[in-house]
Amino acid sequence: MARRLLAVFFIGSGVNHFVMPRAYREIVPQRWQGQAKRLVDLSGLAEVLGGLGVLVPALRRPAGLGLIALLAAVFPANVYMAQTPERFPKIPRWALYARLPLQPLMMWWAWTATRR
Repeated sequence: MARRLLAVFFIGSGVNHFVMPRAYREIVPQRWQGQAKRLVDLSGLAEVLGGLGVLVPALRRPAGLGLIALLAAVFPANVYMAQTPERFPKIPRWALYARLPLQPLMMWWAWTATRR
């Protein structure tokens, strides 16, 4: 069950990068804004492929490692949001900070769901 939920979560999130790209581009830290479109497209594609990989037994473990790496790679966007709350007035400040500890929990979920 955890494995299917993980796959659905990442596939859905990845597709959402292409449905609502502006929201994802806005959270790219300033120093990478020139590459925002490419970064959002790549991370969206990686999420979809990682989610699909979780469903394929032969790809499950590498997909889990890839998702963990992806979560580490996008963590700077969460830090950026917490450090610049004025750029995200529709999101409560507490929620910007609450996202930070979720990243390691998501990594743990990806690890455990792809190791069984």
